[in-house]
This record gives sequence, C-alpha cells and structure tokens, in this order.
Amino acid sequence: MFAIIGIVVVLAAIIGGYLMEHGNLLVLFQPGEFVIIFGSALGTVLIANPISTLMRIVKALISVIGGSKYDEAFYLDSLKMLYDVFGYARKAGMAKLEGDVDDPKASPLFSKYPKLLANHHALDFICDTFRIFISGGAEPFDLDQMMELDMEVHHHETQQDISALTSVADALPGLGIVAAVLGVVITMGALGGPPEEMGKKVAAALVGTFLGILCCYGFVGPLSANLTRMNEGDGQYFHFLRVGLLAFMKGSSPITAVEFARRSVPSSIRPSFKKMESTCRGAGGGAGAIAA
Repeated sequence: MFAIIGIVVVLAAIIGGYLMEHGNLLVLFQPGEFVIIFGSALGTVLIANPISTLMRIVKALISVIGGSKYDEAFYLDSLKMLYDVFGYARKAGMAKLEGDVDDPKASPLFSKYPKLLANHHALDFICDTFRIFISGGAEPFDLDQMMELDMEVHHHETQQDISALTSVADALPGLGIVAAVLGVVITMGALGGPPEEMGKKVAAALVGTFLGILCCYGFVGPLSANLTRMNEGDGQYFHFLRVGLLAFMKGSSPITAVEFARRSVPSSIRPSFKKMESTCRGAGGGAGAIAA
C-alpha cells in the first residue's frame, strides 16, 4: 500500500510542479519515447535473465504493492504454530509427527495455519528439518548447518531477482539518452523546417531523457530497495524458524523453544511474552499446552 502511495506522491509532485511552471502536459506525451525506453528495458531483462527469474520478479513486485506480511500478528500466528507442533511431537511422539510432515497440506496439525501452507518455502523448511530429525541420523549441530545452507540458497535466489531489477534501474538513464540521441537525429534531419516543428522534435528528444531518469530514480530504484527490505524480512523469518526448531531439537520444552524463537523477532514487531503465552496456551492450545 505504501508503495502505491509513494508512486502517487512522486507523480503528483512532478506533474504539479510542471503545471505550476505553466508546462503543457501534452508535450510530455511522446508514445515513441515510451516505446524506445520501456521496450528496450524489457529487452535487457529478457537478455540477462531466464523466464523463472522474470516470473519471480513479477510476483515480488505484486507483493511489494501488498506490503510486508511480517508483522506482530503474523509472528504470533507462527509462534502458535510452532508451539502446537512441538507440543504434539512431545505428547504423541516423533513417530506420529512423521505423517504430518510427509503430507502437511492434509495434516490437521498444519491445516490450522493457512499462512504457513501458502508459504511453501517455509513449509518445506520446517518439514524437511523434522524429517531428518525424526530419522535420528543427525545431531542438532548438523541440522543447524542444513538449515543455514537452506537459508543461504533461498537468500541467493531472491537476491538474484533484486539484482535483475537493479540492473534495469541502472540501464534506464542510458536508455533515456539513447531515446534522446535518436530524437536529435530526427531533429537534424528536419533542419530548415518551421521553427515550431523543430521545437517539438527537440522537446520529444528531451522527454526521452526525462523518462529514463524519472523511471530509474523515481520508481524502479525505490522498488528494488523495497524488495531488498522484503528479502531481509524473509531472512529474519527463516532465522526465527531456525532458532525455534533448533531449541526444541536440543531438548527444550515447547514453551521454552518458542520463547527462543520470539526473542529472535525484530524488536519493532516482536510480540510480548504475555501475548505469546496467552496465544499459545489459550483456546485451541491443545497438545502444546498439555506437553509444556
């Protein structure tokens, strides 16, 4: 939501200031310049990246418009999820949990948390870690190394998407210059014509430079920075899951393990201990409350 507000503010400030200086908006409407700049920008993305990266960029930009999902309520829901899973494993035994982690979407334990089911990276992160732990073939230190490796791979993939978008932002001013140079070529070819026609062609050439710089510093660059912060939010969430899982697998009780996880949450959105305790041990706490 704030991304949309920011885009509107940028456009309003530029158009408003332009009109205050008695500028003519029709002069800024140059379809040819739009085709040159945005078509070339799209081409650079297609040249430099596979289709999978492009699809992830589109999904990431949609998520930017929706805003970050990582808030206090989201982490409270995740704490409750971890508490229930840990409590069920402590009460029913790890062998019973195996069926849930093998098919989490059909599991009554995980089905209570649709946000987790929608995040397949986090779901796989939890279930794959439990699979190795249940098999009994790995020590907590080894599991920690596996989780860290998983986090590094996920971070690298998302960073590639951000780098691709940053490359587009870096290219836009240059593409604006390309459009301006083409406009100058057209202007030189029309030398000797009416002065008003020459003025229109020069204006069109300058609009190309204007669009390239505006899109770089006003839109694509800030969107790339926003994606970087969202990537950091993903990393913080995976670290949160890692801390909770590792604490439980080292032998901590369910409530102690989720307290470890709670303390890894950034302070600005970290739920208080009382909120966490009331959420975990409140109505629907079930197996987690008994096993604590």
